[in-house]
Formats: sequence, C-alpha cells, structure tokens
Amino acid sequence: MRVVRGRKRLGVELGRPLRTPAIAIGNFDGVHRGHQALIAEAHRLAHAGNGESVVLTFDPHPARFFAPALAPPMITTLDRRLELLEAAGAGVVVIEPFTAELARIEAAPFVAQVLARDLAARYVVVGYDFSFGRGRQGHAALLTELGQPLGVAVTVVPPVMVDGLVCSSTKVREFVLEGRVEGARLLLGRPFEITGRVARGAGRGRGLGIPTANLAVEGELLPRTGIYAGRAWRLDGQDGAAHRAAISVGTNPTFVSATGEVSVEAHLVDFDQDLYGARLRLELEARLRDERRFASVDELVAQIHADIARTREVVDPIRR
Repeated sequence: MRVVRGRKRLGVELGRPLRTPAIAIGNFDGVHRGHQALIAEAHRLAHAGNGESVVLTFDPHPARFFAPALAPPMITTLDRRLELLEAAGAGVVVIEPFTAELARIEAAPFVAQVLARDLAARYVVVGYDFSFGRGRQGHAALLTELGQPLGVAVTVVPPVMVDGLVCSSTKVREFVLEGRVEGARLLLGRPFEITGRVARGAGRGRGLGIPTANLAVEGELLPRTGIYAGRAWRLDGQDGAAHRAAISVGTNPTFVSATGEVSVEAHLVDFDQDLYGARLRLELEARLRDERRFASVDELVAQIHADIARTREVVDPIRR
C-alpha cells in the first residue's frame, strides 16, 4: 500500500497519476465494519475497471479542527488506521491535511477540483451519512448530482447493520467508554485494542508474584476502568504468539488512597520474560469485573488469581 500525505503530492510520491481510481472517502476512525464495506466496494469497482482502490482520509479529524476541546477521543492512532486500511484492501491512501483552506471549499468546487481534477476520480464510494463542503452543506445525493457531468460515478453504501446495530465510530466509542468491549468487537470486526510500550511501574505485581506489564499508552481512547480478559501481542517481532492476558485499566485503589491517573497493566498468563521497552498490543475480549479497593493484599491476590483463571476460560490464544 502506498501512503501519500496530501493530494497535491500524488504526482511526486507516486511518480504517476492514479489509474482509474475508485476512491472511498471518510475519516475511517476505527476502520469498523461499516468502513470495511466502503473499502470493499471501492476495491470491487477498481478491480472491475482495471483501476486501483484508493482511500481519501483526513488528518486531523474535522471535529478536532473545528472544536478541539469537544472532539471525541480517536479509536485508533493514524499509524494503526493505515495498517487497518491496508488490511481492508486499500491500495493507495491519501491523507489530506484538514486545514482552514480545505474547510472553506464549497461543495461544488470540492467535487470538481478535489475529486475530479486533483484525484482524477472515476468512482467515488461514500457512506449514507456522508457530508462535505463548507459547513457540511453537501450530502450523498448532491455528490451524485455534481459528479455525473464530471464523469464521476458515485456509490452510496447503506448503513451496515450487525445484530440490529448500525456500525459507526460513535457507537464503538460509546461501547468502549461503557466498558462493553464485547459490543465494540461486534462493530469493529475485531477486539478493541490498546497499544503502548512497556514502561517501569511501581513493581507491585512482581512483588506479589504476579508480574504485570505497565503500558505507556499511545492512543486516546480507554475503556471504563475495570478488569478485562484478552490477549497480548508483542509488536517488535520477537514473539509471534498471542498470550492470554488479564488486563487492568484503573487507578490501583488498594494501594493508592486518592483517585490518580488511570494506568493500563497486563499480566501475561504463563509468560515470564522481560518485556521492558517492548511494544505490546492488548486485545480486550471480555470485561470481567469492576475495579475495587480490597481490604487486604491477600484478598487482592486471591481475586487476581481468580481473574487469571477466568481469563483462561474465556480467551483462546491464537498464533499469527
């Protein structure tokens, strides 16, 4: 997959124009099943027209540009978004900087200049709720109308439903923030992830005989505090296995009297190697319980062992 940062750099970075591109447009935060449907349709159209599948996405997210204090936390980092877009079938990804200049473009010039002229779009694929142009004045029907005389065929993908739920980034965030990681998994088509590098913590887990990897989290979105069962992947190429992991997202209330910063720690089941400095990706499969303060360390240790036993029951390790 080729990544181009800005449509005006296409010629320089690709060394050629796009070939009969079928372009899926969106923010693609999380690359959930709805997003995957858009990319699959663009891939189908590109293949049928002997062209290439292209994704046009934006950075920063428009919500962050217009109201940074009110913008929702991103489900995935930009780097992870690119990995997921490639896995979904994108051949080229154009990351368009969302600037004041782009925000000022009216709907008609957006189609004529950005899509038809700069990207040479032959096919455009958008979701049913797509909006574009200054003040979000454009919608899918207008895009179809404006694209027709320019030779741009528009496909509007209807809502993607899973078990009666519409796949959306908003709903994924809602599930995650409520700790309902099973629901997030349903809409994402994969477990919700937390990625970070293992940093040195207080060392309490090892002192209790239950070592944990303390993550310096790279992303923005964390689930509701609590204990989760999941998997841990090592991302530095030294270990191709997924390890069962009992994962804590919380403030360590048994040891910390006042509510502090939320930390993410994972105990990798049946694993005893040095992980300091390694990057891990934690996949959250199920919520086990709320975080709570225990009356004694012995009571806490007993509960952690119960959490580990429960993790063994609900999570199957897999290999890459």
